[in-house]
Amino acid sequence: MAEIGIIGAGSWGTALSALLCGNGHHVMVWSIVKEEIEMLQREREHKDKLPGVKLPPEIVFTVDLEECTAHKDILILAVPSPYVRSTAKLLKGKLKEGQIIVNVAKGIEEATLKTLSEIIKEELKDVNVAVLSGPSHAEEVGRGIPTTCVVGAETKKTAEYLQNIFMNQVFRVYTSPDILGIELGGALKNVIALAAGIADGLGCGDNTKAALITRGIAEITRLGTAMGGKSETFSGLTGIGDLIVTCASLHSRNRKAGMLIGKGYGMEEAMKEVKMIVEGVYSAKAAMSLAEKHQVEIPIIEQVNKVLFEGKSAKEAMNDLMIRDKKIEHSDLPWE
Repeated sequence: MAEIGIIGAGSWGTALSALLCGNGHHVMVWSIVKEEIEMLQREREHKDKLPGVKLPPEIVFTVDLEECTAHKDILILAVPSPYVRSTAKLLKGKLKEGQIIVNVAKGIEEATLKTLSEIIKEELKDVNVAVLSGPSHAEEVGRGIPTTCVVGAETKKTAEYLQNIFMNQVFRVYTSPDILGIELGGALKNVIALAAGIADGLGCGDNTKAALITRGIAEITRLGTAMGGKSETFSGLTGIGDLIVTCASLHSRNRKAGMLIGKGYGMEEAMKEVKMIVEGVYSAKAAMSLAEKHQVEIPIIEQVNKVLFEGKSAKEAMNDLMIRDKKIEHSDLPWE
């Protein structure tokens, strides 16, 4: 049994609280929003972000950050990616040396091009940062639907410890040393999911979706390996697996925002309609900057950026992708 503090009471933080409490751990959840904590204490359910998932009475909800961080074996950072740095700053001076922090958000910081684990380590010295990622919608994890994820950590010992903490009969966890690859897959797939949603909004079909997923993972792998991630990671759960679920699922906020954009909504209008943080919008510019830095072609992500930030129509972007110069699919395959 572990003492676990969850920083962030959104859909994913709430779903993980139910999962971990069900595994027999002591769980405390913090939010900076007092009304959210009061609602969770009163209703034992996140009415806005995770309706229908009843939370065990043993879970403690608090607005006291020191209470949520004191004497914890594990802290889970479950705030949206744009708030990871500011939340890490709040944690300064409150953590023990070597504190295990598991980041479960997905994104890249636009201003610095840093991954979220890099941000945490920059703001909080002497902590042990790990990541949990994979095809895992909170709506399904909260309801106990079979799910598989990957935990990435700097040491095998930490990875296996966390594997044992999270894993149960409906939540299978694999381990990996490739933290960078896991984080890049999780961040970049959100941008491709916007493209998949845009295609849905335009009225395209299954052929288009399959093409975007397949060529999308090619872009993610090219950029990810150029940055030091491992190709095996991008062919696994936190690469192609997460990409498939985010491009295809009705739960996906990135796909939903993209669909609205494909139907003619502006980027700001779409984000307002979704009513949740659309992580792909925040990672799109960073992805382009990283591609330019590493001299990697990412045509789908490039067109998403033009639609989001340059006023290009979704239809024109789709057309430009289709009429690009002719290519060979795998340039390293020789002709006989």
